[in-house]
Amino acid sequence: MYHLSQETQEDWWEVEALYDLCFAPGREALSSYRLRDDVPPIPDLSLVARDAEGVLAGAIRYWPVSIVGEHIHKALLLGPVAVHPTRQGEGLGGHLISQSLGRAADLGWDRVMLVGDAPYYQRFGFTRLEGVVMPPPTNPDRVLAYDQGSGAWTGVQGNVLRIDAS
Repeated sequence: MYHLSQETQEDWWEVEALYDLCFAPGREALSSYRLRDDVPPIPDLSLVARDAEGVLAGAIRYWPVSIVGEHIHKALLLGPVAVHPTRQGEGLGGHLISQSLGRAADLGWDRVMLVGDAPYYQRFGFTRLEGVVMPPPTNPDRVLAYDQGSGAWTGVQGNVLRIDAS
């Protein structure tokens, strides 16, 4: 059993250590991190999962981005999401994703995107996102979208930029 709560400033370094453990060294060199530099994550959607003893088992963060083409559209960039290696396979990652997508909908966010493995994220409703370009060298096959069932991605095209760069 896990307790989900909003990430606090006191959680920050523990969450960063979890991300370092779960992802390859140099994770911050990825192009998606350029969209996050000096931009705070969305507090209401940045969640931590702790077990009954208070040990951090998982975390998820979301960041605001803009898709700039003929029009400017706001969206959420999901990630990273991580589950401690000793807790993987228990469905915690899926729980973090599902719960946070529900919170995003409650907050009025109708577009969510990420860079990830389609076979994993398809079960949550993510599909390949056409016409939206992440900063290079992102593989376009890994750019996925979720629209809260609203069709909010229909016709959206352009480059993904930091929210303050649009």
